[in-house]
Amino acid sequence: MARRRTKPTGFSRKERLSAFTVYVVAGIGALIGAILLGVSLLKPTAFEGLRGGATDVVEPAGQVSSVTRSGGRSIFQNIAAYYRAGSKNAELEEEVRIARVRLAEARALEQENKRLKAMLRIVDGDADPVATARLIGSTSSSVRRIAFLSAGSRDGVKVGMPVRTPRGLVGRVLGVGGSSARVLLLTDPESTVPVRRSTDEVIAFAEGRADGTVQLRLINLGVNPLKEGDVFVTSGTGGLYRPNVAVAVVSELTRDGAIGRLLANPAATDFVLVEPEWQPAAREAISEAVARREGPVPADGGE
Repeated sequence: MARRRTKPTGFSRKERLSAFTVYVVAGIGALIGAILLGVSLLKPTAFEGLRGGATDVVEPAGQVSSVTRSGGRSIFQNIAAYYRAGSKNAELEEEVRIARVRLAEARALEQENKRLKAMLRIVDGDADPVATARLIGSTSSSVRRIAFLSAGSRDGVKVGMPVRTPRGLVGRVLGVGGSSARVLLLTDPESTVPVRRSTDEVIAFAEGRADGTVQLRLINLGVNPLKEGDVFVTSGTGGLYRPNVAVAVVSELTRDGAIGRLLANPAATDFVLVEPEWQPAAREAISEAVARREGPVPADGGE
């Protein structure tokens, strides 16, 4: 069998000429590269001018690329910062709300400490109280004005004992249980307290009006000497309430006295002191004398 002849790759003359040209150019390029490499190794500073020129040529394009990168980075940083700021603001607002709650609690504790310190000053300066307790409730729908105390007979509380705060008198014990007691407030219509004006000896009775105020009825009728702003304190008459405990301040004048606003508001009172009777022997003597003459005396020492 005859052998098949393989056709050469460069069949035409043009193709053979093109391949030869490529080889020649590649050889010349390799030779030039070798020469330049040799020169750069023997004399490194020989092409410094060319390198500088090339750098100058590409420098504007490098600046544009750098600005573009910086701008893009800034945009992404701003977007990230915006979202971080939103979450940060939410956290700060929550912290502010918590701080406000803590501040309110701290102020409440501060006010309670002030009230307790005021009570301690009372205890230090006067007779020892029978008990310190909270006012835990009061009547709201009845014409009677009665509060409830978180102390009772087990704490030494007895019927008739005065109840007060650092600001003044609140009332007297009306009934006693084992661990609680009822307090007849000064504003109850059945409450009558002997009082006097704090600056002199103008005597009166403070009678409850069931509306949060008391009626100050003068003993000696005639020209009304009272004026708005006068402060009335307990007189000590009757032996139940010790003298000089604040009761009320005049807010409105009447024909036979004045209307008084209580200095110790039970609605704004937390802690109270239960005190012993001022002069129990004198009160018992007065009660016996009045009972022999016309019947029992009121429990609060009124005449």
